[in-house]
Amino acid sequence: MTPTRKKRVFLISIMVVGIAIATSFALKAFNENLMFFFSVTDVKAGKSPAKKAFRLGGMVVDGSFKRKEKSLAAYFDLTDNESVITVYYNGILPDLFREGQGIVSKGHLREDGIFEAEEVLAKHDENYMPPEVADSMKAKKQALK
Repeated sequence: MTPTRKKRVFLISIMVVGIAIATSFALKAFNENLMFFFSVTDVKAGKSPAKKAFRLGGMVVDGSFKRKEKSLAAYFDLTDNESVITVYYNGILPDLFREGQGIVSKGHLREDGIFEAEEVLAKHDENYMPPEVADSMKAKKQALK
């Protein structure tokens, strides 16, 4: 091999290794930031990740909302018309949040079985329901028939 050819092979090898490293960093970052959606029934069945954040969606159960006195901490129940789970959220809830409406919350499942939400998103009008919640509830209704 001539010195010029050796130099080219070395540079191409360095470029291939650099691209492989950059690709692995990008895939690792993507996997760490990937957030899955689970229905209430899936969470109750143990299909959700144990110590990783995920999204949970459903309808807020009527009469279940409770707020701690002189605090922003709130508890409410979420359902997909098959199972119910208690959600804890410490913060300001969206203006459109109310019982009987669909929400999607981001957080993790505590060891005591309560979902601790970091963020709560409420629907923005009376005809809208988050797509994941609508699909999940539609599948549950069809399974019951």
